Amino acid sequence: MTAILTPPATAVHAASRARRRDAWNLGAVVVVWSTSLFVAALWVVGGGVDAVLGGGGDALNAIGRLAGLASSNLLLLQVLLMARVPLFERGFGRDGMTRVHRLTGFWSLALLLAHIVLQTLGYAAAAGVNPVGQLVEFVVDYPGMLLAATATALLVLVAVTSMRRARRRLRYESWHLLHLYGYLGAGLALPHQLWVGADFTASALATGYWWGLWILTALAVIVYRVIVPLVRSRRHALRVAEVAPDGADGVTVRMRGHGLDRLDARPGQFFVWRFLDGPGWTRGHPLSLSSAPSATELRVSARFAGDGTARLAALRPGTPALIEGPYGRMTGDGRRGRRLLMIGAGAGVAPLVSLLEGEQYLPGEATIITRDTTPEVALRSDALAALVRDRGVQHIALPGPRARSGAPWLPESHAQWDGAQALRHLAPDVQDHDVYVCGPPAWMDAVLRDLRRAGFPASRIHRESFVV
Repeated sequence: MTAILTPPATAVHAASRARRRDAWNLGAVVVVWSTSLFVAALWVVGGGVDAVLGGGGDALNAIGRLAGLASSNLLLLQVLLMARVPLFERGFGRDGMTRVHRLTGFWSLALLLAHIVLQTLGYAAAAGVNPVGQLVEFVVDYPGMLLAATATALLVLVAVTSMRRARRRLRYESWHLLHLYGYLGAGLALPHQLWVGADFTASALATGYWWGLWILTALAVIVYRVIVPLVRSRRHALRVAEVAPDGADGVTVRMRGHGLDRLDARPGQFFVWRFLDGPGWTRGHPLSLSSAPSATELRVSARFAGDGTARLAALRPGTPALIEGPYGRMTGDGRRGRRLLMIGAGAGVAPLVSLLEGEQYLPGEATIITRDTTPEVALRSDALAALVRDRGVQHIALPGPRARSGAPWLPESHAQWDGAQALRHLAPDVQDHDVYVCGPPAWMDAVLRDLRRAGFPASRIHRESFVV
């Protein structure tokens, strides 16, 4: 076995990377909270508190205005999260982005609906009319309200199709297309806010804030979703070099390009890929690196789970690739311990293999647990065998249908095992291990519960989710 010794400076570099990551996280959190507090301050300065204390229809209107302001602010933050701005990508990481995306999405829609209801009731009470008639008058007679109603319908559509039950029934390509309507919804809401929103035009400060935030958001989408990917793709000239079957229902695609080290991609990260192979190339697909990146080569692996991934098998050598990324924080930057425990299921094994290829450890200090329905569908089997042979990695394959009792992340053949005890048996010195988990969300949740029960510190557990 080849011993890979860890140089003394590694711990220092890891601590430096951790400090940079914490700084990005602090910056992202500060932006989210400062914009929210600033919007609330604008409402207070505009007489919101006095109106609430006055009661009646004015109180309903004031609370409705606050709900609308907060909803607009969160909606713009939603768009910024979709724009892949480096501050949020590096500050929250993919898993954190998923949680923040869901949280801001829920509250922006809930506050938007509250805004509509409260404003309707408030105006109806002040005018002494029926609330339904008041709502119809809003939509028909007020400037920009018809567009705002359309925006609301689009945002409701995005929210409904993003629920897990609905997501399971939709192909990724269909869901992704529907999700892009969030951009259109945000844009259609703008005229109403600027034409009849008193809080948007009450002062030069408020007007400057909202116009500045809208312009900044639009520029972020254009720069980080269009210009930067096109420039990077042209500079590095990635093209498909080889397409090979990987397991019974998977594929590995190897790309070659120029100066790929300047991308600063790290094992465990992912890119959004678009292959210029004909109609449908515009739909991007998030695929993790399945090998440690080099200056001339990137490799991804995927299971066939939709039209986009199935098309990978038909790619021909020489096909150009457009890239967005790299994204994700499931890298060695957050590593603290000497030992590694990798736990992956299905396509989630791919980024763990790239981490094992790129990280430093001695023989016997790294263990990977893989879960697949059958041994034949396992991804990256050859790469795992090489890691076992050359790096001294311990590979524990647990194929089979999931257990109906006991730990649900284990196979039925091991249903009698206690998940936490099994983890402590595999990694008894829990304080010296960093754990990396990647797989379907429900499966990962089960693994994380047992990791916590086994006593693994939360700061040593690293995960990545690819479901928004």
